[in-house]
Amino acid sequence: MEKRNKVYIGTSLDGFIADKEGGLDWLDSIPNTDQIDMGYGAFMAQVDALVMGRNTFDTVCGFDIDWPYDKPVFVLSHTLKQVPESLQDKVQIVCGSLQEVLEEIRRQGYRRLYIDGGKTIQSFLREDLIDEMTITTIPILLGSGIPLFGELEKPLLFECLSSQIFLGKIVQSHYVRKRHSEF
Repeated sequence: MEKRNKVYIGTSLDGFIADKEGGLDWLDSIPNTDQIDMGYGAFMAQVDALVMGRNTFDTVCGFDIDWPYDKPVFVLSHTLKQVPESLQDKVQIVCGSLQEVLEEIRRQGYRRLYIDGGKTIQSFLREDLIDEMTITTIPILLGSGIPLFGELEKPLLFECLSSQIFLGKIVQSHYVRKRHSEF
């Protein structure tokens, strides 16, 4: 089975994944009365496990909902020592270099990974470890907040495979990394 690291994330028109207080309420600024999943279910069917950063894990744990993932979740953290008892069979803490973390996860049989969280995505991009990105753009300008992208040592070329419009306002684009081309 092919190894793939994939991103599925929502962003504001100006490239933020959370507002300046870390809030996500703006993601619901376009009413979705029919609860269209915008491809999330199909995306999740293509991954074996999730890799997220500590901040994203804490955010998800702070939602007033049941644990939303039915696949294993690996949390990158050097400081978190244990997860809540209710999640011990669902969440594993991992640390080390990204290469070491990926080797450990793949030793456990997981090949197609959903990479989530701003700093985590940026770290994976800095090491050129993202193969695909599905970016859903909400037409709102936040002005500041937590950016999706950060600094890179060199440009990374992606090809847009498709774009869709949901609810007449939200644009979702699917990109794949093009590694054989140089600028």
